Amino acid sequence: MDGRVQRKIIHCDCDCFFAAVEMRDNPALANIPIAVGGSSDRRGVISTCNYQAREYGVRSAMATARAIKLCPNLTVIPGHMEKYRQVSQQVMAIYRDYTDLIEPLSLDEAFLDVTDSEHCKGSATLIAQEIRARIKAEVGITVSSGVAPSKFLAKIASDWDKPDGLYVIRPHEVDAFVEVLPVEKIFGVGEKTAARLHKLGVKQCGDLRSYTLAQLVDHFGRFGKRLYELCRGVDDRPVKVSRERKSISVENTFSQDLPDLESCLEHLPELMQSLESRFEKHREKRTVKGAVVKVKFADFTQTTVEHASDQPDLELFAVLMREAWGRGNKPVRLLGVGYRLGQFQQKQGEQLSLL
Repeated sequence: MDGRVQRKIIHCDCDCFFAAVEMRDNPALANIPIAVGGSSDRRGVISTCNYQAREYGVRSAMATARAIKLCPNLTVIPGHMEKYRQVSQQVMAIYRDYTDLIEPLSLDEAFLDVTDSEHCKGSATLIAQEIRARIKAEVGITVSSGVAPSKFLAKIASDWDKPDGLYVIRPHEVDAFVEVLPVEKIFGVGEKTAARLHKLGVKQCGDLRSYTLAQLVDHFGRFGKRLYELCRGVDDRPVKVSRERKSISVENTFSQDLPDLESCLEHLPELMQSLESRFEKHREKRTVKGAVVKVKFADFTQTTVEHASDQPDLELFAVLMREAWGRGNKPVRLLGVGYRLGQFQQKQGEQLSLL
């Protein structure tokens, strides 16, 4: 590892989390295709689905109406976020029994650095096995885990044997594993970047290694440096214990498209009221540094406009709404408003919450 710290990283990812909680609480749902999301008649979107539904092609972020076309017998359940948060807290409490170095990425996944953990004789693999067994027994859901010397590889490994799987990439296996890894597995490589790489004759990370750092930077800008490192399995990012929220927002997808700017402006007061209500619990510790307006048009194109302000009001949001709508000048399916937040103001002696 060329003198770099030899970390032991575990990435834990709850399998189809929202759906798994619903199946746990209602066993009748366990063997049928289900999804958690909004209703099709209100242009709902799928948050997650179980593996039976995925066999039909149903996926997260898919419109519920399309999901039902793919899987006519799909059972769609409205989300119960408070219940999911409580289950997430149970899972995170189990993680804390093994290490304090935990970086939650969402309610259902997290990185754990167990480099210095004395549990299970210091074996990251045995720790991951024990964590998964405890979550299944104590929480009633399954977790897939990846164990590797870096966050990049641990996250890939957790997806390697889903669901309810464990995949381990040992330090001496890193080079061979990464060499044949499809470039699409590299974090940040989407369809467009993958297509550009394929045009260069690059399909696996081993192919990418034939390009110099200068060549990759020339082709991909700053991301070229990350490509150069990751195709060699180099990722020195530490597990970050605290992740500070940078913004807070609310949005609404409308059952019928809003036809013009005036109808968009009519919904602003209601959206701002919801935003203020959501911001209330952060008010004592966070300041507002800017206003954000998001508009998604009927053709699914979208735009975001923001402006720095420590006291954004309805008038400012209306100005931003006019600018955003003017970029498309067509019917709107979704509106969102948000605040950019200042730095976290921690009180003396106060301990940061994991969630």
